[in-house]
Amino acid sequence: MGASTREIARVAEVNEVTLFRYFQSKEQLLGAVAQHITALKLEAISHQAEWTQDLQVDLLHYAQLHDQMLEENEALIRMFIGEAQRHPDEAIQVFQQAFLPLREKLIAYLRSGIERGTVRPDADLPMVVDQFTGMLLAGMLRRHVALAVRGYSRDRYIAGCVETFVRGIGTPTEPLQRAPTGACLNLPQSNLGNEANSL
Repeated sequence: MGASTREIARVAEVNEVTLFRYFQSKEQLLGAVAQHITALKLEAISHQAEWTQDLQVDLLHYAQLHDQMLEENEALIRMFIGEAQRHPDEAIQVFQQAFLPLREKLIAYLRSGIERGTVRPDADLPMVVDQFTGMLLAGMLRRHVALAVRGYSRDRYIAGCVETFVRGIGTPTEPLQRAPTGACLNLPQSNLGNEANSL
């Protein structure tokens, strides 16, 4: 059995009756949850004026926003992954509606990097974007499953993902600077609970 609406309501911190009032099916509800999860990040990365066109700086910014989104919605994301195993068709539809815009934004940025000469022209952009975000997702899941001391911080892991990614897609002329271990941006705070309670 998949997650019940009661379980979804508990994780989303909203009354189950409220869910039935606004959503006709669990699939519609999961779609709304996925769109909510991605809304903050999509808004943040849509402001092109904030992109510095420095591959290392911009990808660290993107990675920190992505990791924040994953961390703040960890329980909901785990639930979504579980439902995707049980209902793959519905999950694909939800993914396309909610998550693909984020993927396309990063692909577009890297495509402009090819034009600027900072990204290798032979880079398979859809594939490398999936690899990059996959590393970040794996890092979040590991933090909540394995309690063993790993010898690195959350910030260091994120910076390491960026370094590995830039080494793989950057051109030889693209300078690679090791991100400071404690590098962190002032990111907007999530208001998931407040928005969910207002449904």
